[in-house]
Order: sequence, then C-alpha cells, then structure tokens
Amino acid sequence: MCSDLQVDRYLYHMRLSDDVLLDVMTRFQAEMVKGLGKDTNPTATVKMLPTFVRSLPDGSEKGDFLAVDLGGSQFRAHQVKVFDDGKQNSQLESKFYPTPKEVIQGNGAELFDYVADCLLDFMETKNLKNKKLPLGFTFSFPCKQTKLEEDIDVDVLALVNDTVGTMMTCGYDDQRCEVGVIIGTGTNACYMEEMRHIDLVEGDEGRMCINTEWGAFGDDGALDDLRTEFDRELDLGSLNPGKQLFEKMISSLYLGELVRLILLKMTKEGLLFNGKVSTALLTKGKIEMKHVSAMEKYKEGLSNTKEILTELNLFPSEEDCIAVQHVCTIVSFRSANLCAAALAAILTRLRENKKLLRMRTTVGIDGGLYKTHPQYAKRLHKVVRRLVPNCDVRFLLSVSGSGKGAAMVTAVAYRLAAQRKQIDAALAPFLLSLETLREVKNKMRTELEYGLKRETQASATVKMLPTYVCGTPDGTEKGKFLALDLGGTNFRVLLVKIRSGRRRSVQMYNKIFAIPLEIMQGTGEELFDHIVQCIADFLEYMGIKGARLPLGFTFSFPCRQASIDKGTLVGWTKGFKATDCEGEDVVDMLREAIRRRNEFDLDIVAVVNDTVGTMMTCGYEDPNCEIGLIAGTGSNVCYMEDMKNIEIVEGNEGKMCINTEWGGFGDNGCIDNIRTKYDKEVDEGSLNPGKQRYEKMTSGMYLGEIVRQILIDLTKQGLLFRGQISESLRKRGIFETKFLSQIESDRLALLQVRRILQQLGLDSTCEDSIIVKEVCGAVSKRAAQLCGAGLAAIVEKKRENRGVEHLQITVGVDGTLYKLHPHFSRVLRETVKELAPQCDVTFMLSEDGSGKGAALITAVAKRLHNVGQK
Repeated sequence: MCSDLQVDRYLYHMRLSDDVLLDVMTRFQAEMVKGLGKDTNPTATVKMLPTFVRSLPDGSEKGDFLAVDLGGSQFRAHQVKVFDDGKQNSQLESKFYPTPKEVIQGNGAELFDYVADCLLDFMETKNLKNKKLPLGFTFSFPCKQTKLEEDIDVDVLALVNDTVGTMMTCGYDDQRCEVGVIIGTGTNACYMEEMRHIDLVEGDEGRMCINTEWGAFGDDGALDDLRTEFDRELDLGSLNPGKQLFEKMISSLYLGELVRLILLKMTKEGLLFNGKVSTALLTKGKIEMKHVSAMEKYKEGLSNTKEILTELNLFPSEEDCIAVQHVCTIVSFRSANLCAAALAAILTRLRENKKLLRMRTTVGIDGGLYKTHPQYAKRLHKVVRRLVPNCDVRFLLSVSGSGKGAAMVTAVAYRLAAQRKQIDAALAPFLLSLETLREVKNKMRTELEYGLKRETQASATVKMLPTYVCGTPDGTEKGKFLALDLGGTNFRVLLVKIRSGRRRSVQMYNKIFAIPLEIMQGTGEELFDHIVQCIADFLEYMGIKGARLPLGFTFSFPCRQASIDKGTLVGWTKGFKATDCEGEDVVDMLREAIRRRNEFDLDIVAVVNDTVGTMMTCGYEDPNCEIGLIAGTGSNVCYMEDMKNIEIVEGNEGKMCINTEWGGFGDNGCIDNIRTKYDKEVDEGSLNPGKQRYEKMTSGMYLGEIVRQILIDLTKQGLLFRGQISESLRKRGIFETKFLSQIESDRLALLQVRRILQQLGLDSTCEDSIIVKEVCGAVSKRAAQLCGAGLAAIVEKKRENRGVEHLQITVGVDGTLYKLHPHFSRVLRETVKELAPQCDVTFMLSEDGSGKGAALITAVAKRLHNVGQK
C-alpha cells in the first residue's frame, strides 16, 4: 500500500520550492531578453514574436466588427458591436460552422474557400452583406496569406493570436490589463513590451504586444534539471520530441498522460492496485485532463476518484484512491507553479520597464485548465503573488477572447487609423516643403532690401537698424574694458582684460546684481542711479575706482541708434516699465547718473545689441564670422553689410553691422499662407498682437504655447488625454520650451515623457506620450526650418555682396533653443545647406556674447577711432 508520504518521496522532483521557482523566473527573464535581441533571437527558444498590436483598448472604440475564429475542428464567425456610451458595453453574436475532415486535410485554397463561404452565410444571416465591415481573424496556425478580401467586401484589419485576443478582451473591460495568458490544451502568454527593447521591429516609440510563445522554454536544455523521468518518457512518445518542453510540463494536453505514466510505474513497483497493471494504464492517452480535474474535487471526497479508476478497470482500494488523488495534485500543482514563475518573470519585466517600485496590473486569462480545474486558478494566483510581492495583480477571466478579442484588436486598429488621419491633418500645416521654404527665403530677402532702402525703411517690417559697429576684431585689440549687461531682472558688470599678440587672450571678472521690481517699474532716474550704484560696488570690489575705462553697454531692448554710442529706447519689454525712458538716449541717461554720483568717470564707447555681441565674440576666434544669430527666448540676426547698400546711413566705404530685428518679418502679412490657426491663437493671446510674427513661429518664448494650443485642439477632438482638458492645460504659458527639449530628447524613454506630462498635471497614457512627442517635434522642426530659411537669405546676400561663386562664412550663435534643444541646431544647419548650396556655412557657439562681446565691440571701436584720428 502507498501513503501520501511515499508519493511525496516518489515525486520529490516535482515539488518545487519558492527558491527553485525564483530561479526558473530568472531563467525565463534571460530567455525573454534573448528573444527580443536581433542577434540572439535566432538561437532563442522563447521566440518573443512581435504582433504589431501597438495599443490596448482605451474605451473610445465604437462600431460594428466581424471576427473569424479558426483554431480547431469548428470554425466560428462573430459579429461584435462596440458601444461608445462611456459604459464599456459590447455585444457578441456568434455562429458555429463544423469544418469537414476533407477541408481540414485538404489544401489551403480549399480551407479558405470554405471559411469565405461560411462568412458569407453569416453575413447574409445577419443582413450585413452590403456593409463593408472591418474584420479580425483569429488564426491559431502558421499562415502565409488569406484571400478573404477578394471574395467578400470586408477590410481584413488584424490577424490575431488567441493569447492576444484574450488580453484585448480583458483590456476592454479593465484598462490595466497588459498581459494575456492561455492555460488549456496549449499554453502561451503575451504582454505589452516597450518598442525600444524590440530589436526585431523598426522604431523605438511606444509599445507593442509580444507573443512570447513560451511553450518552447527549455527546448535548449534550460529546464533539464527540473524534468523528471516521466517528462522525458512523455516527450519521447509525443509527436514532436524535444520541442515545446515547457508546454509539456504545463498544459492539459499532456498532464493526464503524465499522471498515467506515474501511475503505471508505481503499479509496476507494487505501490498501487496490488501491482496489477490494467490495459487502461498501458494505453497512451487513456487518462485525460478531465479525469485529473475530476479526481481533484476534494469536496466530493474519494467518490469521483474511485468511479474514474473503476471505469479504467483498476479496482482501487481507499488507500489507492488517496494516493492517486495526491499524484494528480502534485502534477497539476507543478503546472501551476511553473506557469506562475514564467508569469512572474513577465510581470517583473513590466514593472522594471515602468521603473515602478510597486505596480498594479491585470492579467487577462483563458483556457480549459484554468477554467475547469477545481484548484488551479487559486494555486496560480497564490504563487504569483508570493513570487512578485511588489505587484498587485488582478486576474480577469476572458469571455470569448478569440472571437471578441479579434474584434477588439480590429476596433483598436480602426480607432488608431482614424486618429492617425486626424493627427496628420492637425500637423500637416507644420510640414513645410522645400518649395515653401525657398519662398520664405525669397520673401525674407525682399524684406531685408526694404529695410535698407531710404524710401521703404519707414514702412519695412524688418527694420535693418544700423549699429555703427564698423569692424570685427583683427587680433590687435588690447587693454582693460568695462562691460554692462542689462537684459532682464539681473544686471551684470564685467571687467574684461584683452591681450593681443602671440599670447592673445580674454580674461573676464564679473558680478551679478539683482534689479528689484520696484526699480524696474519706478522712474528712469531711479533705475539708472541703481545701475551706477552697482558699477560703483563692482569698481570698489575690483580695486579700480580711479581708472577711466572704456565701457560697452549691452542693452537688450529695442533701440534706434544714431551712432555707436547713441541708442534711443523704442520701448520697454520683459517686464520693465521705468518711466521717462522711452524716446530717450540710454547712453545720455547713464552719463547723467554717473555725473550725479560724482565718484568716478567712464568713457562710454558703445551701446550694443546681444546679437552683435555674439557675432563679435565669435569674430574674435574666427575672422570669418560676420553674422550673429540668437535662437533662444527671442530670435534675431545681425550681419556685416556693405556701407554702399545701407541707404539710411551716410557714406559708401567699408562695412557696418546691421541689427536686422527680423522677428517682425511677416507683420505685413507676407507669410500668412504658412501661419496656422494655432499661430494665430498664440499671437492674439500675446502682449503684442500682430507684431513679431516670425519670432512667434521661431523663438523659445512661443513654441511651448503653440504646442499647448495643438494639445488642446487634439484633446477636444478626443485624440488625447481621454478627451479631458485638465485645468493646467488651460493655463497660458504652462508648457515651457524646456519641456519641448526634454520631451524630444532621444535619450528619454516614453516613461520619462509621461513623467514630464504628469508634472504638468496631464495624466497621459503611453499613446498620449507618443502623440505629444510628435507634436513637439513638428513645432520645433518648423521653427528650425523657418530660422534656416531666414538665415539662408542672409548668407546668399553676403555671397552676392562679395561677388563670389562660392562663399565661406561663419555664423556666431547663442540662445537656449540652439544650445539645449536636441534637434534644433541640426535641422537649422541642414536647412541652410539645402537653401544656400553655394555657401559653406560654419556655426560657432558664442561664449558670453553679451559680456565679452560688449568689451570686444568697445575695443574694436577704440581701435578704429584711433586709426581715424591718425
């Protein structure tokens, strides 16, 4: 006679401890990584097949869909209605068609002809003959092609594996569901993997469902230490020896046979049935999974077990029944354990992909073994939760996963195709053709000419302001200079020491002073007294209060210059409102304030725009630099123009730097054809409607706001954030340009993009993140291309000025958009190259154009002044 203890000893290798299961979990994770890699996939046993299902249901799916389910001796056709009523409702109607043996064993054409005939019959029954419905096809075999579309008017949108169908069916009811598992005659799992980890598919944005095909786990010997003599015997007697070894330890197709082999051996050894081996025990496949399930119904005592064994002519004693029941338990428990270990590996991968310490998720599950075995589901749940304590897992039973699931995959594909059309339509105006960019370049060229000519200058939108900077550094500049930099709430004073000759160098010392709000918005006298107070502190600090140093003043507000040291303030920007300044010469105001203080004297040589400072700083390093570009919060360009072309200034000899103030390009409506409704909304909501239109399409101050307007529009169309416009998205200026740079960074996974959006109070899905990234990309690419078109007009003008076939020139650049955005500088460079092919343009980053540049302008002005005096 055989006791439970003897059975335990006999089947010792089938009882798996948690440590062993954690080890299996680690082995399976390694196989997953192998299957996802391009180089390692060919030798991987777990194939990790991409399904091209990229999205889960989000509840907005709607419509009528057909589904075809071919996976055994019966073929099923389904009509699935999905209602967009906010209640996640769907309705399923099905019809079974038995598949004749001659069709199953015939050729592919006959099989598909039969499927098409059945589908036609189904559509006639349901009055669907004249409707072109999308169709999902669950086909659980390897397949090359389907000819359904030729016979019937349907759109075959999706070919689905039953595991994926299970995940999608459950995903419709529970949006946390991102894993599908089948535990029945066969076993398999699928889950949503990050695209960046799937080497087998192009692209790294978003996610895709991976069909693991986990049944083959262990085919390379990875589970040999866990396989028992009974597993080996079962495998040798199977139709595919050495294949699907994991499935043979788990699925219901094999568990009954495993029990038979164990009982046979135990009987032969005299441990059961008084050693009498019946024909049933010798007959392969005689014990089925339904027998194992029935024998494990403990609530019914031993009656089921006794009945089944008696039917098999085994005439058991009560002890035999107890022992057999125990064998069944160990075999089915091992199946649940191994399944739990592989599933735990998938859940751990999902959690790690999301970089979460704790994850809530749902597993969609189907299959006869899971559904009909009295203990299986409970055991599986328990073990999974023990192996992954940091995952809160809900198990959701799939209802008609293969039929409804195929329809759900189709519904999602249908939704995504419709969304794609709407998103493409919204972003189409941002895609500028080469022809359009050439047009922008030519219009910019026309506007530059208007600004230079005496009769058109007054009405020109691109003002082309003379700066009276008439030379770039030649390397002979030397001496000590002061520089002031006023452009925002902070004010800088710098001492710049320039050395010439072989040991040419620039040394800088600076101090930053705050400008309090009450001074920014007080009187002009108070503001300039504060500036002089700061200068006095700095001179004291540097110990140079007695020296009369030449000074360059970077004043980053619009000024009209009559000479290099005269700048009339046109109007305050950036929050400054000091009274009695507009229309006044800022250099005179500074001189007056120095006089009032009566402590020191300074030689104010130049008032400087930051663009010019940028050009001069780079010109000091590279004499070829004759253009300065700012691509940051604002957008502007200056360049060295031939004096003979500047009609608004006397004299025809030499060159002068022109501050184009190109931000106003388009204020006369000349680029209205490329302005989108979003540009118009941003302009109307700005502090200066109708002004600086080009700047509003190209500069950092406005790009985030354009993005916000597009996101609001897409959300209203139900394409983003589940159609919910959050409070934060309604706030003007919430979407800063730095977010564009972060979101578009290639190093950032979508997960981090979602985090950035969460900081903005936007609860986004993975799909939302992809769309937001795409919107940011469209807006910033257009900005860089427009900037490039404008710059191409200027380099072409320079080439024509010099009368050369080919121009080599350097552009000095500054600004956060150029420096920090991951793609702006590249797109800008590519656009200039495309639009000005005869110009070889080098871009050089400026180091402190507003400080060092101001000192260099002062140094050059002194040098030219001295030459003039001689």
